[in-house]
Amino acid sequence: MDNKEFDILEKYAPQDPELKRLWEEHQLFEKQLEKLEKKSYLTPSEEQQVRELKKQKLDGKTQLVALIERYSKQ
Repeated sequence: MDNKEFDILEKYAPQDPELKRLWEEHQLFEKQLEKLEKKSYLTPSEEQQVRELKKQKLDGKTQLVALIERYSKQ
């Protein structure tokens, strides 16, 4: 994300619970992925968890970017 998108997040997240929720989820998924990816070896269940987290993160980011674009047009 660029600075303009972060500015929009800072401005509208306190007023828009959906935008705030999506941003918090995105950050949570990022932290979970970082923790798993630091491991030198992943079990098959951890590998599956990584795939699911990446998918959830991408789905959420798609929704987040759509909201940010809507706010940027205002």
